Amino acid sequence: MRTRQKRQVCVLLPNKQHLDCIVGVRARGHEVLNSVLKHLGVSELQVFGLAVLRDNEYLFLDSAQKLSKYFGKRWNRASSTVPFILFLRVQYYVESGLLILSSKVQQLYYTELRQKVLHSQSCHQEALLFQLAASALQAEVGDLEQRAERNNEEEEERGEEKRQERKHRHYFLPEDYFPSWLIKRRGRDFLLQHCPVLHIELRGVTRIQAVLQFIKEASILQDGPVTFYRMRQEKKELRSSILLGVAMKGVHIYQEVGGKQCQLYVFSWTDIERLTFQGSRFEIAAVGSLCLPKLVYYTPSATHSKHILRHLSDSHRFHIITRDAIGYIQQLEDMQASQFHKEAYICDTTRLAHRLQSNSLTSSMSDCSVAVETTTAWSKEEEEEEEEEVTEFELCVDEPEELFVDSPAELSWLAELSVDGPLVLPSSYWAAVTMEMKQVLKSRADDEGVSMD
Repeated sequence: MRTRQKRQVCVLLPNKQHLDCIVGVRARGHEVLNSVLKHLGVSELQVFGLAVLRDNEYLFLDSAQKLSKYFGKRWNRASSTVPFILFLRVQYYVESGLLILSSKVQQLYYTELRQKVLHSQSCHQEALLFQLAASALQAEVGDLEQRAERNNEEEEERGEEKRQERKHRHYFLPEDYFPSWLIKRRGRDFLLQHCPVLHIELRGVTRIQAVLQFIKEASILQDGPVTFYRMRQEKKELRSSILLGVAMKGVHIYQEVGGKQCQLYVFSWTDIERLTFQGSRFEIAAVGSLCLPKLVYYTPSATHSKHILRHLSDSHRFHIITRDAIGYIQQLEDMQASQFHKEAYICDTTRLAHRLQSNSLTSSMSDCSVAVETTTAWSKEEEEEEEEEVTEFELCVDEPEELFVDSPAELSWLAELSVDGPLVLPSSYWAAVTMEMKQVLKSRADDEGVSMD
């Protein structure tokens, strides 16, 4: 009888490793998350969430819900030896890797982002893709040997260059660092010849710094730090040609034409007045100043609509909560780039990380997502019932006018909201980050005799 009350769950990690855990038949998502934390030896996953794969899309779990809600009847009648598959995926992308304090979590984030870059279709950002490849090589290979000093004789000089070129041409595979379309466009020989030139320029950059550089550069890749969901333009359309992308700063809409992604709209969070779903019907209403008609698309089911809306809502709140910290990180990085207080910058961010890690942080940030109380079951029959029951839910994503980004205390109202379940981190976490950074900047400003306010 006890065996029947247990279920085996297999969690696939971004680095292709997997974690097997045994949970009770009534287990909830947070129990699996705790097993992942223990396995990785970290206290926070921060930007990661557990997801199930449905219709070739990753839908993120509400960790407060029972796992049976996501696996339906199969969960109740399954044997304890057949594993249920979950995925640890990036749920919230960041502009700076400094927001991810754990080196292990940071490495997992880097690993997943690397795969996203390999599947990028941003043909107009070819130069950025070359730079990303160089940063990845520096992070994974380290320093590439510099060319030997030139000999006085011209003949020996040319011979040395040819030797170094032959040596550098074969230390990486283009397929591991460039999208397939770029390899086809430029050719493998071109990439093997020119990428090492960029790699050599990063000599002296530590592997940790190269990872941070990669994360920062990838944040401006158009289709990199984005989670895509497929939608149809018409309800009875057989093929889902629309891609709705949940990005760091808003929503991207693409349409697939001839196997290529064509960008239709880019909405910042402040461009969106309302997101609504009723059953599988999903609507996006832009603010009046944009003079755009209401966009109407159709998801595979009401279940998909609800999870997509939750992800949109959570991502918007994550953007609000972290933007102040990102602003101060940017100021610190600008100071480092201009060679002012470089040593102090490194020292202070290290101290900041230790201070935050020493705090007893939990991953139970109040969920500010849409209030959708209906539980989700994944069987076809229950989805049909839900299609009839769900009425209309609206989510206003306009940012509050009274919110002052210079005062982290103003963000405390987010922690007091309790709607559907946990997000990632308490607002006090990010308040601690921004306050610490503000103190760092203030001390630097006092030293220089200027005001940073």
